[in-house]
Amino acid sequence: MIKKEKILTLVLAGGKGERLYPLTRDRAKPSVPFGGIYRIIDFTLSNAINSGLRKIYVLIQYKSYSLQRHIREGWNIFSRELGEFVDVIPAQMRIGTDWYLGTADSVFQNIYFLNQEKPDMVLILSGDHIYKMDYRRMIEFHKQKNADLTISVFEESVKEAKRFGVLEINEDQQVIGFEEKPENPKTSPHNPNVCLISMGIYLFNTETLVRRLIEDAKKTESSHDFGKDVIPSMIGRDRVFAFPFIDENRKETKYWRDIGTIEAYYEANMDLVSVEPVLNLYDPDWPIRTFQEQLPPLKTVFSQGDRMGMMLDSIAGGGCIISGGKVIRSVLSSWVRINSYAEVSDSILFDRVNVGRYCKIRRTIIDKNVVVPQGTIIGYDLEEDRKRFVVSETGIVVIPKDYQW
Repeated sequence: MIKKEKILTLVLAGGKGERLYPLTRDRAKPSVPFGGIYRIIDFTLSNAINSGLRKIYVLIQYKSYSLQRHIREGWNIFSRELGEFVDVIPAQMRIGTDWYLGTADSVFQNIYFLNQEKPDMVLILSGDHIYKMDYRRMIEFHKQKNADLTISVFEESVKEAKRFGVLEINEDQQVIGFEEKPENPKTSPHNPNVCLISMGIYLFNTETLVRRLIEDAKKTESSHDFGKDVIPSMIGRDRVFAFPFIDENRKETKYWRDIGTIEAYYEANMDLVSVEPVLNLYDPDWPIRTFQEQLPPLKTVFSQGDRMGMMLDSIAGGGCIISGGKVIRSVLSSWVRINSYAEVSDSILFDRVNVGRYCKIRRTIIDKNVVVPQGTIIGYDLEEDRKRFVVSETGIVVIPKDYQW
């Protein structure tokens, strides 16, 4: 049995998320809404809870108010008396006068909490990835290999691997090389058609972690990043192993998404509304937790000729009213209203978006509290859309929070 009290989980949630702008204009990337009712960070936190890990610190920094509120309201589910917690830790400048300089520096600046908790192992997770994983399997692997560091890896095509940290391993799964975003990534010894990329999931022996963080902090030329600096410095000195990702999603293809761009974010949401969803949210054995208000159920209104309130291949949060409009292959958050004769397709609408009559919206992300005037057409003339909104490389229109016509 794993002694959960000896494992401390750190969730890194301080990134700016600049490539997700304008969705990150007013919020941290991990708190961006996802899948109608969730925030991105809910998947990482749910994985930890489902894995029996109940000592969790969330390290935050930029535009963190909505993230703090979400965790306070939705994740206040533990008993301090039993030594369980999900605590939010803002950048405190406890060691110096700098904000977090990199992923490794964010942990180094909170080394106080490692000394306070005295865990045997520290599990470091990213708060901005979508996947389902039982970390207990990785912990057992780490112990069996007598590893100093274990990195969870995902098989990716050679073309796509260039965007990630790529590991080179031997037949025993020991890491013998690590490159961040290489031009010519090393392929897997088990399959020359794929590379092993880092999932940003690190399991350290605490003693090794503290030693390497202190070393890195003294290097003025370091960017103080795990992938760029700390991990490469450990290869050949410490016992570093690669753990092959075991997917709790239980689908034919393993599911892990780094949704760092508008395209990746959009595609991950669209994964949820396909006829056979690639990401299974309906598994009672692996629940994804979140905060939900007390809301009335979804309602469709009108069935008269072409004035028909209907949804096809879509998901929606509570409080939504489809009042004589059509919603196709879309994701709606709570309190969304689609008025008569409006058509919304292949789109993502955040909380309290109100789409006026006769609107036509396609391949569009609309942030919260936006009222779309009657007859507005979005997503059909991208040149016209670019005059007012952000339009991604693949033609996804993004309307920011509180936008007014």
